[in-house]
Amino acid sequence: MNASTPDTIDPAEAAHFGAMAADWWNPKGSSAMLHKLNPVRLRYIRDAVDAHWPGDPTSFKPLAGRRVLDVGCGAGLLTEPLARLGAAVTAIDAAPENIAVARSHAEGQGLAIDYRVGGVETLAGESFDLVISLEVVEHVADPAAFIAGLAAALAPSGLMILSTPNRTPMSRLALITVGESVGGIPKGTHDWHKFLTPDELKALVQGAGLTVSDITGLSFTPLQGFHLTDNTAMDYLLAAQK
Repeated sequence: MNASTPDTIDPAEAAHFGAMAADWWNPKGSSAMLHKLNPVRLRYIRDAVDAHWPGDPTSFKPLAGRRVLDVGCGAGLLTEPLARLGAAVTAIDAAPENIAVARSHAEGQGLAIDYRVGGVETLAGESFDLVISLEVVEHVADPAAFIAGLAAALAPSGLMILSTPNRTPMSRLALITVGESVGGIPKGTHDWHKFLTPDELKALVQGAGLTVSDITGLSFTPLQGFHLTDNTAMDYLLAAQK
């Protein structure tokens, strides 16, 4: 890592998520919400990929021949489906415990994934067609440096996809007041003051030299469960191009 490059890893955040590593793949455990979110997130990613690289929308491997980077991968809940979509995937996380579990699980699934411990600072000189970082930017020490690092790793004409909670009364209620008391989210997972509004995240992405092409809300109702929506009050996904 270059001494002049800001370190975006927050050690306390890395330790918090590392402590959850052994339970990450348990759909009823501490990462239960991520298990429920995954199908919706993957639908958004697939739609964004098909729009960015038009091809066969029925293909099971739309990412064949593409290099993909998953930043803040945890134990690989999203990483493994990306590999199954045909991508050559590199995935990084600040918690060594998460990477150890991710490697073991991928090996058991017969998936070849390049898992690494570290932050975006470790990727100097590497280039990826698709860069993904979901529910991560709200946990880093320096959001601007983090987004700049993601953008630097994106190949020309590449696609970047982010997601993060919005900083609204709705997100505080849903993710902290309810989510961290009776909703199964481990206490201390979120700091509401570190949440970014869509305008704030868009400004960081544009400041890193990318063009934002889409912002879509992610919400929850008892009848629909997690779903994509125009309402960004709780959480949202953002797509951008280089």
